[in-house]
Amino acid sequence: MTHPFQVVGIGNAIVDVLAQTDDSFLDHMGIEKGIMQLVERSRAEMLYAAMSDRVQAPGGSVANTLAGLGELGLRCAFIGRVKDDALGRFYAQGMEAEGTAFPNPPQADVEAPTSRSMIFVTPDGERSMNTYLGAGADLGPEDVAEDVFDKVGLLFLEGYLFDKVPGKAAFEAAARFARTAGGQAGITLSDPFCVDRHRADFQRLVADELTFVIGNEHEYKALYQTEDLDTALAQASAVCELVVCTRSGDPVVALRGTERAEVSVNRVVPVDATGAGDQFAAGFLYGLATGQTLETCGRMGVIAAAEVISHFGARPKTDVRARFVSEGLL
Repeated sequence: MTHPFQVVGIGNAIVDVLAQTDDSFLDHMGIEKGIMQLVERSRAEMLYAAMSDRVQAPGGSVANTLAGLGELGLRCAFIGRVKDDALGRFYAQGMEAEGTAFPNPPQADVEAPTSRSMIFVTPDGERSMNTYLGAGADLGPEDVAEDVFDKVGLLFLEGYLFDKVPGKAAFEAAARFARTAGGQAGITLSDPFCVDRHRADFQRLVADELTFVIGNEHEYKALYQTEDLDTALAQASAVCELVVCTRSGDPVVALRGTERAEVSVNRVVPVDATGAGDQFAAGFLYGLATGQTLETCGRMGVIAAAEVISHFGARPKTDVRARFVSEGLL
């Protein structure tokens, strides 16, 4: 590889399948509104068949962040696992077409089909996600090649991968390779239920293995089992170099040692909230990778998140970098 990657991400390679619908359809199909539910293969196939006017896109939380970083002009690679099936080939080609390297080709000998998430978006912008964890969730250390990390700047890990033992091992291998290459490793906490399932592991990672952590207020409260956000952030900041917390419409808080930045958010009604956290991370990490101040990193994150919630889909559709320039950030 002649050009080292500035950012490498590792996570669940999931095809997002979006459809617009209404509350009565959700009730009829027994879909709980506004949350992410895991579904079995048979239900996944039934829901997929029930969707009209499907829009498909390569997805997965960290993959969305990497796509945003690639759009901003950084050299990125995403490590994920897909089966050699129609959705898996679509995924690999889609990532490459958007400018993110996908070093692991679709695999014929994987048993489970490629992961997919059926996302039903109601007129209020709420997304109800039904995720089938297929091949992507079986990512293991054998999928993590050391040469991908040559001179890497940042490694971004997805909390969801901790749901399986091989995923944990893949994580630890990636973090080790990144540190050896002189890079910084960080995690997205993914969701409060994910934090509840892996609290001890996540606390250990934040304290011992990672240089940065990005999450929302609910995830940090779950991580340190407190209803007081300041207490949770103080605990995280005491053991981790950089702690970043989004709070929906309230100001974003970023802590680095004694430095604290608060960045206000313009409250808007989202067209589709899918990917807001993922693109916030893209903007923030772009700032981090290019040596911006904490305040500027936060502002970049907020601008990137605002762009993605203004339209349907989880990835940017307009030139976010141009927005940074017009806001005087670049």
